[in-house]
Amino acid sequence: MEQLKKKLTQIDRKGYKSYKQIQGMYTHPLFKLHIDYVQGDPFASPSKIRLVINHHKRSIDTAWLETEERRTAVEDTFARVIDQAISHNKMSIKGSGKSGLIAFDGPGQEILKRSAVSLQEHTITVCLSVGLPAQGRSINGKEAIKLFSEVLPNLLKESVFKVENEQIEKAIILADQQSHILKVMKENKWVSFVANGSILPRRSGVSNLPQHQAVPFQSPKENEVEIDLPHGKTIKGMATQQGVTLITGGGYHGKSTLLQAIERGVYRHTAGDGREFVLTDPTAVKIRAEDGRKISSVDISPFISNLPHGKDTNNFSTDDASGSTSQAANVMEAIEVGSNTLLIDEDTSATNFMIRDIRMQKLVAKNKEPITPFIHRIRQLVDDLGVSVILVTGGSGDYFSVADNVILMEEYIPRQVTNEAKKIINENPIENEEVPSNEFGRSTRRKLLQSSFPKDGDRKFKIQAKGQYQIMLGKTPILFSNTEQLIDSSQTRMIAEIIQYLYRSTIMENRSFTDILDFIEVEMNKDLDQLTLNKGKHPGDLAKPRRYEIAAVLNRMRNGKFVLNHI
Repeated sequence: MEQLKKKLTQIDRKGYKSYKQIQGMYTHPLFKLHIDYVQGDPFASPSKIRLVINHHKRSIDTAWLETEERRTAVEDTFARVIDQAISHNKMSIKGSGKSGLIAFDGPGQEILKRSAVSLQEHTITVCLSVGLPAQGRSINGKEAIKLFSEVLPNLLKESVFKVENEQIEKAIILADQQSHILKVMKENKWVSFVANGSILPRRSGVSNLPQHQAVPFQSPKENEVEIDLPHGKTIKGMATQQGVTLITGGGYHGKSTLLQAIERGVYRHTAGDGREFVLTDPTAVKIRAEDGRKISSVDISPFISNLPHGKDTNNFSTDDASGSTSQAANVMEAIEVGSNTLLIDEDTSATNFMIRDIRMQKLVAKNKEPITPFIHRIRQLVDDLGVSVILVTGGSGDYFSVADNVILMEEYIPRQVTNEAKKIINENPIENEEVPSNEFGRSTRRKLLQSSFPKDGDRKFKIQAKGQYQIMLGKTPILFSNTEQLIDSSQTRMIAEIIQYLYRSTIMENRSFTDILDFIEVEMNKDLDQLTLNKGKHPGDLAKPRRYEIAAVLNRMRNGKFVLNHI
């Protein structure tokens, strides 16, 4: 650190660009400081640094690394205390622009694999962005020395060095218990589990925190299971079996709230969130209508056929999808990349995709209606493809006839009403002329073409994440605000890095789309920076996305080009 202080003293009051001289590695008694990137202006994006703490300075228990889930839980615990310490930091740095700013990619309610904190056998690495102090556009060396020798060490003392092992142990216990529930779910062929006492509603449309005074979840006795968890705990809750599950009830009684909790259950939640024991099949994908989206070479023929002007639905492409064609494509794309559970809410679905009643069948001739409604294919999805469906519906009782399980929400409390629903169907049989006799269709594999990107060497072509739901490919945006299970802008930045990697590499040449996703998952499991341009340096604002959201973004590239092969 003395070397850094000397450099900062030498460049004090010089032009701001002289800060470039301090890039490199320095040793502090508590950590090693890596200055990876130095901003060129006090008003520019902050500089990027890493603080690497050796296990001799902060003990690392080997039990923390026994499973990837444990490692992520411990990293998440450190990230939360660092984030809190930054928000409580009272040591101010004077200067212009972003002088003294300390930015950290802190976690939300979900526990995600992040690059902000990395735990290895012998080290803990913390990635920060800092604003190097300036006076006008000149270097403020004294304040910079204070930043590196006082503020940053104090930050670590109040977080990484202060957190008790007991707090870390609690995070590990929760991780073990969540892992065990997922294991039991798989063994028993459950697609979701919602623990009794869970708090499902969120505080507001812009807050992911639990709602105050919400009604705790209580499973119907018919659906209630008991699970013996590791570390001496037993838990009860509602298990949803594979098949077709309907969640029904009146408006404002909690149908969509339950589904939203289930769709977020593909991620683990932190203790106190209220949903820490709400877990879902990790392959579950939320399906909805999405007017105007791009579709490239998707076989939507199980749902759409005989379009006007002979447009081919076995290999369907459009730059402006309708509600029904977009929802059909969303189903087929999810199945293509390995989803075994589809989550659907009628509120965000195309009505003509979901159902077509007998009166409409009589008015519009079958040969003039290209849509085979979802209700007529849902049993084939389950029985032939092994794909389960959880569907929220408050407006169509026709789905009672195809359901294995019907849950009625009444004032936020679920009731098991499958027998009642079946009785209603028996007493009021549905006339139906349109049940398809043909099979669901062949499996498909598509290939993403390299021509989806400009030719290599175009220096003006930049790929950049813009918030949570947009990535710019050059001047062309990819918009994906309806990809509801993409929950963090850090995941979006990771997807932008993945697209950059695909653009720069040749891996797409001999791989199918699903093979590419398999490859990406393997690389991300090694380390999140495996696919980044700055591998081994400062990947401090990335979080791991699922393959399904990666696929969703790639499928929505406006210049995306796929070719389709039937298996």
